[in-house]
Amino acid sequence: MTTDTLDRTSDLDLCIERAAGALGRCQAPDGHWRFELEADATIPAEYILLEHFLDRIDTALEARIAVHLREIQGAHGGWPLFHGGTFDLSASVKAYFALKMVGDDINAPHMARARAAILAHGGAERTNVFTRIQLALYGEVPWRAVPSMPVEITLLPQWFFFHLSKISYWSRTVIVPLLVLIAKRPRARNPRNIHVPELFSRDPREIRDFIRGPYRSNWGRAFKALDVVLKRVEPLFPGLLRRRAIDRAVDFVTERLNGEDGLGAIYPAMANSVMMFNVLGYPTGHPHAAIAWQSVRNLIVDDGTRAYCQPCVSPVWDTSLAGHAMAEAGYGSRISTGPVKAACAWLGQRQILDVKGDWTVRRPHLAPGGWAFQYNNAHYPDVDDTAVVGMLLHRDGNPAFNNAIARAKNWIVGMQSRDGGWGAFEPENTHFHLNHIPFADHGALLDPPTSDVTARCVSFLAQIGMSPADPVMQKALAYLRREQEPFGAWFGRWGTNYIYGTWSVLCALNAAGIPPSDPAVTRACDWLISVQRNDGGWGEDEETYAHANPGTFRESTPSQTAWAVLGLMSAGRADHRGVARGIEWLRANQTQDGEWHELPYTAVGFPRVFYLRYHGYKQFFPLLALSRFRNLDRANNKHVAFGM
Repeated sequence: MTTDTLDRTSDLDLCIERAAGALGRCQAPDGHWRFELEADATIPAEYILLEHFLDRIDTALEARIAVHLREIQGAHGGWPLFHGGTFDLSASVKAYFALKMVGDDINAPHMARARAAILAHGGAERTNVFTRIQLALYGEVPWRAVPSMPVEITLLPQWFFFHLSKISYWSRTVIVPLLVLIAKRPRARNPRNIHVPELFSRDPREIRDFIRGPYRSNWGRAFKALDVVLKRVEPLFPGLLRRRAIDRAVDFVTERLNGEDGLGAIYPAMANSVMMFNVLGYPTGHPHAAIAWQSVRNLIVDDGTRAYCQPCVSPVWDTSLAGHAMAEAGYGSRISTGPVKAACAWLGQRQILDVKGDWTVRRPHLAPGGWAFQYNNAHYPDVDDTAVVGMLLHRDGNPAFNNAIARAKNWIVGMQSRDGGWGAFEPENTHFHLNHIPFADHGALLDPPTSDVTARCVSFLAQIGMSPADPVMQKALAYLRREQEPFGAWFGRWGTNYIYGTWSVLCALNAAGIPPSDPAVTRACDWLISVQRNDGGWGEDEETYAHANPGTFRESTPSQTAWAVLGLMSAGRADHRGVARGIEWLRANQTQDGEWHELPYTAVGFPRVFYLRYHGYKQFFPLLALSRFRNLDRANNKHVAFGM
C-alpha cells in the first residue's frame, strides 16, 4: 500500500468519524432522531391565517414567522415552492396576506414587489383551489370561487364513482373536515380586519371563471359540467341529510384525532380539524378542540429569532435512515450497545399492531404490522417506512425483533397492488379519473404504486430472504422493469427525482440478485454517470418534475451525490472512477464539524405542487455512502449485502 493510499484511507476514516459524531450528537436520549422538515412559504403563512381566523393571535410568534417569510422571498418578488425556485402564485398570495396580517406596510419594498409579481401572474383570482378556499374564509372571494364539494360526500356508497376510500390518505384527512367548513361557509374572525383587494386584477364579485381549464382530459370537462349542476342543486339538499353528513364527518375526524400528533399527522388536516371544531361551536377547552390545536402548535420550529411551521414531523423515517448510516459506519450489530441498538429499541416500540387503519377497506383480513412516518399515526402506517425499519431491525440481528420483522413482511406482502407495485399508504389507489375533478387542480389526489416505494419493498423482502422466484417478487420486479424510463432512470415520487428513483431501484435489483450485467442495470448506471457534474458530484432540480432535464441542476448536493454513488455501488460499480469522484466531492465538501450544507430541496410531497427539505438528508446519506465505499474497498468482494 502506497503512502498516498494510506493518506486517503486515513482521511476517509476521519471523514466518517466526524460525520458519525455529528449525527450521533443529534440522537435523542431515548434513541431516536428527528430533524426539521421544511416546506415552502405556504404552511407558515397558513398558520398565521389560522391564528387570525380563530382570533388566537400570538403576536411574538407571528413576528418571528414573518422574519422567515421575508427571508425566503425570491428575487422575482414572490415566493417559490423550493429554495431558488420560480415564482409560485398561490404561495405568494398566502405569504403576502400573512405578512399584511402581522402588520407589514403594503408600500414597503418587499410587499410592493410581491404585489406586482402577483398581479403580473394574473392576480389572486388565478390561485389554486386551496388558496381560494382560504380567501373565501376571509371573504376575499365569493364561495362560488370554490369547486362544489358537498359534505354529503361522506354518505356516498363505496360503489359510487367518488368515494373517500378512493382517494389518498392525505387527501381524505384534509378533505373531510374541509367539507364541513365549505358547508358552513364561516367567516374568519379577522380581528384586525385585514383584507387583500389589491391582489386582484378585478373585483372578485364580477369574476365568473374562477373554475376553468385548461383541462387535462375530457374527464375534466365532464366534472366541470357536474360542478355547475351541483352549485344549482346543492341548496335544495334536505337539512336532515346535511346534519347526518356533518355528523359523519365529525365522527371520522374524532376517531382519527391521533392525540397531539393530530389528524393524519399532517398540517393541512390538523388545521382544518381545528377550524371545523371552532365552526361547530366547540369551546377551546373541549378535549377534541384542545388536542387538535396542540397538534398544530407542536409543528412550530422556533429558534427565538425566526420561526416556521412544519408540514409534519418525520422521526421514524429519520431514525431508520440514520440507523442505517450509523450501522454502515460500524456502530451496528457487532456492538452490544450504542446508537443503532438504541434506535432499534425505539423503533421496535412503534410498530402498529392493534389498529386496522383505512387501508383495510381493500385488505380487510390483513393483520396490521407497519410503521408510520411520524411519532404516532396508527390509522396510516406507510409501506416505505415499514420496509426501511424492517431492513434496519433485520440488519441489527437481534432475535427479539424476529416477530416484528415477520409481521412487517406479512403486511407489506398483503399491501402489494395487483400490478406488482406498492403505493405509500394503500393498495389499488388508482382511480385516476378523480385527479380531474375541479377540486383536484393539484393533480395529487391519489396514492398509486411508485418505483421508489416498490423498490424499498423489494429490498426489504429480498434482504430477509424472499427468493426472486417468489410470485410476489416476480410481480414486483416486472413492475420495476416496466417503469424504467427510456433513458435508463426511474422516476422518484418521494425524493428528487430520477437520481433518487434510480438509486432506490438499483439497490432493490441488487438485493434481489439481478446481476450488474443485466441491461436494466447497465442502462441505469450509464445514465447516472452521464449526469455526473464536472465537480464530481450530482444534483437534480425540483423542476425536473416539470420541464427541466432529468438529473441536472446548477450545483451538486450532498444527498443526491450520496444517492448516486450508493446506486452505482449497489450495481457493482464500486471501482468506477465516477464513484471515486463522487466520494471525493463528499469528502471535500464536509465541514470540520462533520456536517454538510444543503439549501436546495431534494424531496417532494406532491410533484409540481409541494416540495420538501429534510434537514437530516444532508447528514445521514453522505455518511452511508462514505462508509459503504470504505467497507467495499476493504472487503474481498464488492457486493453490497443489504437492501439499502
